[in-house]
Amino acid sequence: MTPAAYLDQHQADLAGFLQRLIHINTTNPPGENYGEITALLTATLRDLGLQARRLPIPSALQKKLLPGHAGCPRYNVLGFLDAGARKTIHFNAHYDVVPVSGLWRHGHAFNPVIQNGWIYGRGAADMKGAIASIIFALRALLVTGTSPRCNLEVSFTADEETDSALGAEWLVSNARLRADYAVVGEGGSGNTICCGHNGVLWFNIHVQGRAAHGAEPAKGVNALEKMAAIIVALEGYKKRISRRSLRTPDGKIMHPTINVGGVFAPGPGGKVNTVPAHGSFTIDRRVLTTEDHRTAERELRSFLRRTARQGPPGRVIIEKSLENFSCYLAPKHPFFTAMSHSVARVRRRPSSFMISTGFNDMHFFAKHLGIPTLGYGPGGRNYHAVDERARIKDLVNSAKIYTELVTTFAG
Repeated sequence: MTPAAYLDQHQADLAGFLQRLIHINTTNPPGENYGEITALLTATLRDLGLQARRLPIPSALQKKLLPGHAGCPRYNVLGFLDAGARKTIHFNAHYDVVPVSGLWRHGHAFNPVIQNGWIYGRGAADMKGAIASIIFALRALLVTGTSPRCNLEVSFTADEETDSALGAEWLVSNARLRADYAVVGEGGSGNTICCGHNGVLWFNIHVQGRAAHGAEPAKGVNALEKMAAIIVALEGYKKRISRRSLRTPDGKIMHPTINVGGVFAPGPGGKVNTVPAHGSFTIDRRVLTTEDHRTAERELRSFLRRTARQGPPGRVIIEKSLENFSCYLAPKHPFFTAMSHSVARVRRRPSSFMISTGFNDMHFFAKHLGIPTLGYGPGGRNYHAVDERARIKDLVNSAKIYTELVTTFAG
């Protein structure tokens, strides 16, 4: 029996395993039930013949980076299958999920259901589905006695939905990985393979004014008015940076973007008859792979400072809350060619390469380790939203593609 035939015959088992993963609520923040899911994944890898370890994050480091989360310890899982080969392919997926909101029409976020060939549940698409596909690719190789042409390294990591500092970033810096190539199980799906992604800069902008009685507004400095003036001015800045462009390998044109005010708030003491002394909002700046992060940050800070000096008086504080770097490698490397052929053979349609507008953990492998890295997984629908779901056929196809890759590419 071939690995592909095994996977066709065990679709229900793959779906059942994914339901089991979804049922473990790993919402981040705060990082719930990480111990339970990593214990399961470590045991599963060992059952499949891998040398597997669960790597706890040192409590002192977690306390420093995540104060107030001592009750939610962090773990990463690392497994290795020695095939006696010269080269090693690393497969990575994160197990944390975003919080749930809204009313689900299909089951419940952590009580997954299967309907019309789709699995509904938080993490089905992002990205416990990829974990299930990786696990069953390994299982198909083991059960059918099929030897990969390269060694296999697998990691399941924490905190991608926040900043990955104690997840993939910690792993590549501390775990002495043996990887020569990497596949991160998201970014690309279907017939599209991800060979890079945008970077991101997140800022909290705090505007300080001076409080006064609402009956005598001239005696105060209205922080809301100051904030509004900055936001209006940002419209011109958005248009200016949107003139920059990048043509992706699949022919699409990408531009830098700015999203203003995903989070915005008044300061303490807000009242209808009080001149507001404080206001805050956020900026999400997406950075193209052809842009320099330092330059993008310096330009934005400079614009905000210049704008703040205009209009009503008031102080503006610019606080960077997150930076994840972009990455890109032209899809000419033999590893990328091998993945392209694997996707095309399994899905029976030509494949293409793209750059993702969102960011993921690819850049830790591509930039920190300096190895060819691509993103591909089963994908799904309604990421981070109500009725998140993944199609069982795509889960199976992703597992087939992984087995096809590791049995045809030797490095």
